[in-house]
Amino acid sequence: MAFRVKEHFVLVVTFLLLACGCGMGPQQQRFQNAFLPPPPHKAADIAASEPPAVPSNLYLSDVPNVVSGAPQLPGAATHADLLIEKAQQHFQQGKKYYQIKDVDQARNEFNQAVDLMLDASDNPSDRRVYEAKLEEMVEAIHGYDLAGLGSAASLDEPRYEKAPLEDILPMTFPVDPKLKVKVREQMQATVSQLPLSVNDAVLGYINYFSGRGKNTIIAGLRRAGRYRPLIQRILDEEGVPPELIHLAQAESGFLPRALSRKAAAGMWQFMRWRGNEYALNQTRYTDDRLDPEKATRAAARHLRDLYQRFGDWYLAIAAYDCGPGVIDRAVERSGYADFFELRNRRLLPLETTNYVPIILAMTIMTKNATEYGLDGIVPDAPLEYDSLEISTPTHLALISDLTNTPIAELQSLNPALLRGLAPAGYSLHVTKGSGSYLMAALQMVPAERRASWRMHTVENGETLATIAKRYRTPAATIAAVNKMQAVSPTVGDRLLIPAGYHEPVPVRLATAKGSHARRSTGGSQKASTPRRRPSAKGHVKRAAAFHEAPGKLARASAQ
Repeated sequence: MAFRVKEHFVLVVTFLLLACGCGMGPQQQRFQNAFLPPPPHKAADIAASEPPAVPSNLYLSDVPNVVSGAPQLPGAATHADLLIEKAQQHFQQGKKYYQIKDVDQARNEFNQAVDLMLDASDNPSDRRVYEAKLEEMVEAIHGYDLAGLGSAASLDEPRYEKAPLEDILPMTFPVDPKLKVKVREQMQATVSQLPLSVNDAVLGYINYFSGRGKNTIIAGLRRAGRYRPLIQRILDEEGVPPELIHLAQAESGFLPRALSRKAAAGMWQFMRWRGNEYALNQTRYTDDRLDPEKATRAAARHLRDLYQRFGDWYLAIAAYDCGPGVIDRAVERSGYADFFELRNRRLLPLETTNYVPIILAMTIMTKNATEYGLDGIVPDAPLEYDSLEISTPTHLALISDLTNTPIAELQSLNPALLRGLAPAGYSLHVTKGSGSYLMAALQMVPAERRASWRMHTVENGETLATIAKRYRTPAATIAAVNKMQAVSPTVGDRLLIPAGYHEPVPVRLATAKGSHARRSTGGSQKASTPRRRPSAKGHVKRAAAFHEAPGKLARASAQ
């Protein structure tokens, strides 16, 4: 009897499960405009992309993010912690609204997120974590702000930055007597392929970077995370010491668009003619010196060539800074092929005499990070992207439309592009996972129109007339290009927009205003890198895309 009851029970349960499964099958969706393949995600369910990359203020934060060395049990959540969690929810929702171009809702969610973060400032369980999250959120909103919801404005105006260490290269700093013994002990326990030595010049920069210059080295180490795997791989392939990564920090602070008054450009600060020697080409559309991968390869080979020429890494590094001709003449005049001997005899440019000590100071400090308070720095995530070769000139605005990627993020992934038009043959970097879809989508856009036409995804409440007004294109033209049968488009339709793009006046490589030379003209392959004036801690510039309540982000910066 018990067996029969159990058997009947199993049959009933099975019947109910089958009945429920029949009701859960996917419903056939209504046919819509099939001019293009569907986007990677529906607008309502789209996964928000990372915020556009905006160069951060190197002096923004005094306290590094901290990573726990061992798992710890979480403490009881405070009221502030709950507010932070709720703020993060509003921020994520704002990113989703941003992706579907709902400006008002995105602005509202971002405002609520910032308000909640400010309200949580009284008693967070971990203030350093709170400050890091607040800074990250404000920077992200600032990035979305500058992106302008896909606006193609100012795409043909290259922007460059100044390296953070330029102003300190001519300076010398006092030596802390307590450092001498400490650093010598550290050197004895430090493994380095680059020979390490210590003198007052090196100790002076260690003292500087341990004190008022600590923000500079922290910011560089954070940003290094984006490029470290790439740089270390190339340095290893070219057979040069991995410690030479610190040249990129001294040259540009790992800023791909660093530019000097003398037009030395890129993360590794190549002059045009020296770059050409190492296959870093320039056209009116692109500059390979600004490409992190190509420039790193060129720098590694140049440093290897200099080492083979001088047989000494200190002289090779000095020659990278001021030019091999200067080193040749200094060695010939003195009879010494020793960097510190040439330095003591004042046969080198002032900036070069400090350039090598800066590299050594950075190397010693990062290899002994715990003792200098650098072990808790959370580096930026390594850059990941898909690459595809552009077969015909294509505008970034169209790429942005097709991939739902802010133009500012595309520019960050492609620093070598001087303007908004990617020329034929250019290897375009796009967000990871979007390459295959983009290749398929581009095939549906006439090749000869990719330099000017746009793609628009119809949102709720939009009509053909409002879309035409937005792009300043006749509605009849849009309807004809898309072979529209209905009078009004349907939400979710993707429409080709035959917008007009006019080639701008050729752009000349210009330097940042207010920069000044720091390099000797004696054969140097590079010069100084201009930088924007450092702003007050946490200051956030505002643009037109998201109008905040007066003082809101200013209050955030004051936390």
